[in-house]
Amino acid sequence: MRAQRITEHGGPERLEWAEVDDPRPGPGDLLIDVAAAGVNFIDTYHREGRYSVPLPFIPGVEGAGTVVEVGTDVDRFAPGDRVAWCLTPGGYAERAVIPWERAVHIPGGVSDDGAAALFLQGLTAHYLAFDTFPLSAGDTCLVHAGAGGVGLLLIQLATAAGARVHATTSTPEKAALATGAGAVAVHDYASFVDSIREVEGTERPLDVIYDGVGATTFEPGLSLIRPRGLMALFGAASGPVPPFDLQALNTHGSLYVTRPSLGAYVSTPHELQGRATDLFTRVANGTLDVRIGARFALADAADAHRALEGRATTGKVLLLP
Repeated sequence: MRAQRITEHGGPERLEWAEVDDPRPGPGDLLIDVAAAGVNFIDTYHREGRYSVPLPFIPGVEGAGTVVEVGTDVDRFAPGDRVAWCLTPGGYAERAVIPWERAVHIPGGVSDDGAAALFLQGLTAHYLAFDTFPLSAGDTCLVHAGAGGVGLLLIQLATAAGARVHATTSTPEKAALATGAGAVAVHDYASFVDSIREVEGTERPLDVIYDGVGATTFEPGLSLIRPRGLMALFGAASGPVPPFDLQALNTHGSLYVTRPSLGAYVSTPHELQGRATDLFTRVANGTLDVRIGARFALADAADAHRALEGRATTGKVLLLP
């Protein structure tokens, strides 16, 4: 089969379109014909070597497709089932092997593209809005990168929970998308602190900040959070946050900071299925819109990475074999 392979860490040019051996399912595994693979910032971190992954490897931790074969000890899936999965590498390929615990059935009415576009980023938005800081009516939050895949979904979920949502974006076109998703105001990264204070009329109006940007937004954002509020740092699109003096949390009013990741919030098949079911239900009833911003051929994965890292995308980026 054909796949994108990485044999050396570095830039997008390190993605190598190559012929590789077909994978085989072991006990507890599913062999899947990949219909669509999601592109996520974690894929770029794996490619760069920021997150340690043994070389060589096939990147891509999310996708959707059809089960071709099941390993022994698998009784919840069968050949022909349409499934979505996450948190297992190997998605940038024509076929992938994943543990059954990382997969869910795709319901009728949801396309393979739609499931792949929703899955990892939707699950991330779900745990942030309902568990990391459970939003409710009267809460005020900030979603950084509001026109990105997680951002657009998180704005919608937060708004549905009754929260007042601010967002940051980098262009007027992206600002319009964030507004359309439900943000009450959208701000430029260079001036978001003063801009949010002006809109809200108070020094520290936010209960929580959901920050997937990292280095450039983390410290400025702390000054906007109310005493005992939360900074949820779930990504590092602008680079990792440098070493940080915890005394600053006291200075800003006994703030909380957390660095959550999806794996801890879908640690069992039951939890994964519960979140996925809620997301698919919202899509089916029209209360959650999934934007696919770009589709690339799997052979052009390097171009997809360049677009994502260059902030040239909105919504979800997919690779199609």
